[in-house]
Amino acid sequence: MATTTTTSTAERTELTRVLPGLLLAMLLAQLDAMIVSTALPTVVAELGGVNQLSWVVTAYTLATLASTPLYGKLGDLYSRKWTLVFALSVFLLGSVLSGLAQSIGQLIAFRALQGIGAGGLLVGVISIIGRLATPRERGRFQSFIAALGAVAMIGGPLLGGFLTDVASWRWAFLINVPIGAVALFIVLTRLSHAGNKVEHRIDYLGALVIASLAVVIVLVTSWGGVDYAWGSPQIIGLAIAGVVLLAVMIAVECKAAEPVLPLGLFKVRNFTVAQILTFLVGFAMYSLIAFLPLYQQAAHGYSATSSGLLLLPMLGASLVTTMYSGKLLTKTDNHRTILVGGGALFGGGLLLMLLVDQNTSPFLFTAYMIVFGLGLGVLFQVTVVTAQNSVDRATMGVASSTVTFSRSIGGSFGVALFGAVFTGRLLDGLAKRLPADEYAELRGSAGKLDPDSMRALSAPVHRDYVASVADATHNLFLWAAPFGVLAFLIAFFVRAGNPAE
Repeated sequence: MATTTTTSTAERTELTRVLPGLLLAMLLAQLDAMIVSTALPTVVAELGGVNQLSWVVTAYTLATLASTPLYGKLGDLYSRKWTLVFALSVFLLGSVLSGLAQSIGQLIAFRALQGIGAGGLLVGVISIIGRLATPRERGRFQSFIAALGAVAMIGGPLLGGFLTDVASWRWAFLINVPIGAVALFIVLTRLSHAGNKVEHRIDYLGALVIASLAVVIVLVTSWGGVDYAWGSPQIIGLAIAGVVLLAVMIAVECKAAEPVLPLGLFKVRNFTVAQILTFLVGFAMYSLIAFLPLYQQAAHGYSATSSGLLLLPMLGASLVTTMYSGKLLTKTDNHRTILVGGGALFGGGLLLMLLVDQNTSPFLFTAYMIVFGLGLGVLFQVTVVTAQNSVDRATMGVASSTVTFSRSIGGSFGVALFGAVFTGRLLDGLAKRLPADEYAELRGSAGKLDPDSMRALSAPVHRDYVASVADATHNLFLWAAPFGVLAFLIAFFVRAGNPAE
């Protein structure tokens, strides 16, 4: 008993000493999923490539979700400490290269490198805290991570806009270097080797197939109707490849000793419903955060900082319900009622967004975003708990990582699909409104239009551009609203009491 107490005390002391570094590492990974949104108009103004704009976000989230399942087992096999150090080093290298990118293609590639590192940060921090904290304390430390997620959602777009206005969009990536260096120093000097090795059979083939399937689906949603016609050989070929990869994924994951995506868990109703809702949350959250600042800057001429501030009502409302829905769930244990209420706010907020046009008052726009944010916060928090409570303790870690996977893949698909919808409708609107020569000149600029350059357009061209952006944004809401309604309806399928059956 004395040995156990001593060990527990030593581990608690070690966790206290290393915790600032772990939280900084986690903050970096979560922040960079959000920080680029308000900088995107300025990025494409300098680098061009408006048709590839969504990939600046998608490359990061895709790489994160593809690498996340492997890091946990690599940490068990070798060393959680050195796996985290490796992931943090890769993330910082990707940050530096992203800040130095000279083309949109380079930026997308370097963002993918960042995402590979971010996958290790997300898994590594949680696994190290899980080893060093006692079972009784883990809930308290997990609340720190949840709070960091809320800070990243609120602070990311605002910080990205501020850095873009006062310095350069490049500092949205370069700011990671001093923060990451502090985190790296703390981990290197204050963390032991973090546990004994645990033998695993790593499902490399499953990870490769799942990542390939995700890339194919994102390519279909981002290229279809924009770069290639829906009936073109390229899109049809990708669709066929997606069906084949889906069949291969099912076969591989059913046979794998330790699958990346344990399909057996989907036999549990509440687990499956939680994954669908989590996918829809990621789909809407990342997409709106990516494109609403673009709309505000283009349609209303707001600065990058101001467009970030306009997201605060939605993100602040989400923070409030993220914090209090967990407490409400503890008191009532009624997952279905809470999720149905969250789904109603989530879907209702997206339906209200259909009323937005270029003449909508800031007050009404803020009210609509608050409604959506309230629902987003409920679903963001309660879906995680629902998934965890629907499985036994032995598979709780896998259930938690699957929730993260579902949210990330939803965000990847959402940003790709909405990017294609937005870009296609914008170009169609410009083609209809502008004379052929002016349209060719505007499109030939590769979308290099930020608020400053738009103000330099002639009054008629500026008016037509703003109208086209407003139409494209409204079309985006038309696509998003059915997914919000679907989330509300799916919440009714949660089994009351949340039994694992």
